[in-house]
Amino acid sequence: MATVNITDASFNADVLEADKPVLVDFWADWCGPCKMIAPALEEISDELADKVTIAKMDIMENTDTPSQLGVRGIPYLALYKGGQKVAEMTGAAPKGQLKAWLEQQL
Repeated sequence: MATVNITDASFNADVLEADKPVLVDFWADWCGPCKMIAPALEEISDELADKVTIAKMDIMENTDTPSQLGVRGIPYLALYKGGQKVAEMTGAAPKGQLKAWLEQQL
């Protein structure tokens, strides 16, 4: 399953009310590190499709949610389970490190 794009309007339904964990990648088109981890997140999304949904939110097109959540730097990854944020990570990392961190949290 590929990553899914979410918006301010869909955040509650797609993330907080989801029936399985959701990893949200807050990113922007001008962010080099965001672009570096995007292919890794796509691969991880396929590999862990039965365990987690990986969603992407463009902070330039959707300003309300990142502002409400206090997103200060990107890429910012936040894992939600049962409507609650349970883990977060800021900055880029290699695919292996991203996947290991995510699997540890699930």
